[in-house]
Amino acid sequence: MHDPLTIKGATVQSALTFGTARLAMSDDLRENAARDAQQILEIATGLTRVQMLAQPDRPLREEEAGSFQGMIAQRRGAVPIQHLRGSQEFFGRDFFVSPDVLIPRPETEHIVEEVLRLYPDRNAPLKIADVGTGSGILAITLALEYPKSSVTALDISPAALREARTNAARLGADRIVFLESDLMAAVAGQSFDLIVSNPPYIPQQEASTLHRQVVLHEPHLALFGGEDGLDILRRLIPQASQHLVPGGWQLLETAGRTAALDELLKTGKNQHYVADLQGIERIACVQQA
Repeated sequence: MHDPLTIKGATVQSALTFGTARLAMSDDLRENAARDAQQILEIATGLTRVQMLAQPDRPLREEEAGSFQGMIAQRRGAVPIQHLRGSQEFFGRDFFVSPDVLIPRPETEHIVEEVLRLYPDRNAPLKIADVGTGSGILAITLALEYPKSSVTALDISPAALREARTNAARLGADRIVFLESDLMAAVAGQSFDLIVSNPPYIPQQEASTLHRQVVLHEPHLALFGGEDGLDILRRLIPQASQHLVPGGWQLLETAGRTAALDELLKTGKNQHYVADLQGIERIACVQQA
């Protein structure tokens, strides 16, 4: 039997049918097979969803069909759509992403939203540190939202820092200082108005419950926070409190509020959580006394 995409005259619709059927053969891809096939065809052809709906009989060029087939095969191996596309949107901006960094998640946007609430003056000359910057989404977004701020982005991974620098250059965030650092070691003696972080917080024992695209294609260094998920936070929270000016804030993405996390945050004078869209108290916020 011939593969339908090797036959001259394959169309948008036949490609979508083929891709959806192939992806649906994998149990963990079946639920979103049609959506994934559509997104992959968008990447392969440059067509938008609306254009594909309007032109279901549009023939695929040979190179488009070949690219689509190759990406469907990669997706069957759980390669994330974001890696096939090479980018992911965060707070209205496109960021380059690769297997060297965590793929930006919508939950992390709540950190930016809460910063904007706590510091409504966009012209404030804030000193900001982003610990574990990864692709740079928080450092770059805050640098652009607060154009008079000074931002320091820290990461222990040289590969992540290279990616963050690339994103900063692409998006015009040219005031950020990037430093290779184990948490805040590289900024000893410096003080900040605001410290943000999306640290590794998944308990190691939950690795088997994660989708294989996460386990196989995202850096474990950025995912797992030890047995209970709090190993990095146990080190970061006291470090951050030492680097904050009085009244400054640290905002941290977490797996959710727990008694152990509350205990770690007790050093601050004000403490609250911001819930994500699932109702999980995801963002821990604590103000320096």
